[in-house]
Amino acid sequence: MEDFSRAKRKNLTRKTAITFVVLSVLIVVLFFLGLMVGSSNMAFSESFMALFGQGKASAVRIVQQIRLPRLLAALIAGAGLSVSGLIMQSTLKNPMASPSTLGVSNAAVFGANVAIIGFAGGFLSLGNNLSNYSVGANPFATSTIAFIFAMASTLIVLGLCKIRSFSSEIVVLAGIALGTVWTALTTLLQFFATDVGLSAAIIWTFGDLGRATYETDWIMLGVVAISCIVFIVLQWRYNALASGEDVAKSLGIRVGLLRFVSLLLSSLITAVVVSYLGIIGFVGIICPHAMKRIIGNNHKVLIPASIMAGSVLLLFSDLISRLIGNGTVLPIGAITSLLGGPFFLYLIFARKGDKQ
Repeated sequence: MEDFSRAKRKNLTRKTAITFVVLSVLIVVLFFLGLMVGSSNMAFSESFMALFGQGKASAVRIVQQIRLPRLLAALIAGAGLSVSGLIMQSTLKNPMASPSTLGVSNAAVFGANVAIIGFAGGFLSLGNNLSNYSVGANPFATSTIAFIFAMASTLIVLGLCKIRSFSSEIVVLAGIALGTVWTALTTLLQFFATDVGLSAAIIWTFGDLGRATYETDWIMLGVVAISCIVFIVLQWRYNALASGEDVAKSLGIRVGLLRFVSLLLSSLITAVVVSYLGIIGFVGIICPHAMKRIIGNNHKVLIPASIMAGSVLLLFSDLISRLIGNGTVLPIGAITSLLGGPFFLYLIFARKGDKQ
C-alpha cells in the first residue's frame, strides 16, 4: 500500500512537471505567434526584429505600440482572471464560482454606461451629434468609473455577508441578487440613451485587448502580481479549507477573514481587468478546472498552474480572434465565451457532484 502511494505521488509529480513545461512552451510560442499575426502581413523575422526596435519604422510602431501592449494584456489579464476563479471556487467551495460571482462584471458595465451614456453622447448630451461624443468620451474616465462601481459592488456583498456570518452560500446568493440589480439599472440607463451613446456603451462591453496600453498593463500587472503573491502565501490555508471549515478552524485559520481577503483581492483583479478591457468570460472557470483535472487540488502547484493556464487561454483566444477575423479583430470576450460555453456544459453534465 505504501509502495502504491509512493508511486502515485511520483506519477503526480512527473505529471505536474510536464504540465509546467508544456504551459511555459505554449506561452512563449503563442506570444511570438501573436507578434507575427496581423493585417500588415509582416514576416516573422521582421516582427521579431521590430520587437527590439530594428527594421522599418512602421513595423517597429506596429509591434511595439499595438501588438506588444495587447499581448502583455493577454498574459496579465488571463493570469488574473484564472487565479481569481480558482480562489473563488476554493473559498466558496463552489465549482461554478467565477470572477463574476459577486456581480463585479455587472457593476463595471453599469459604471461604464454611466460614463458613456450619461456624460458623453447620451441623454445628458445634445442629440445624437457624434462630435459631442468624440469630444466628451474619455476612455480613462470610463474605466475609472467602471472600476469604482465594480469595487462598490464587491464591498456591498462582502459587507452584507459579514452581517450574516459570511457563509459561502450567502456570498453567492448576494452576488447573484446584486448582479441582477446592476443589470436592471444598466437596462434602464440604456433605454434613455441616444443612438450614439447606446452603440458606444454596447461596444465597450465587448472584451477587447486592443484597448490595452503600457500604462494599463502596468496597473493590471501591479494588482495581479500583488494578489497572486498573497494567494501563494495563503496556499496551505486553501488546502486546509478544502478539507472542511471545521478542519481549517482546528488549525487556527480564521475562515471568515480568509474568505473576506481572498474574495476582495479576486474581485479587485476582476474589477481592474474588466474596467480596462471589458467583459472576458469563462477564463476563471475553464483554466482552474482543467488544471485540477491534470495536477490535482494542491494549491501549492495549482495556483501557479492556473496563472499560466489563464495566460495561455487568453493568448490563444487573441490569436484566434485575429486569424478568423480576416483583417478584423473579433472581440476577445466572444472567443472565450465560445470556448467556455461548451466546457461549462461539460462540467455540468459530465461530473456527478464535484465536492471541490
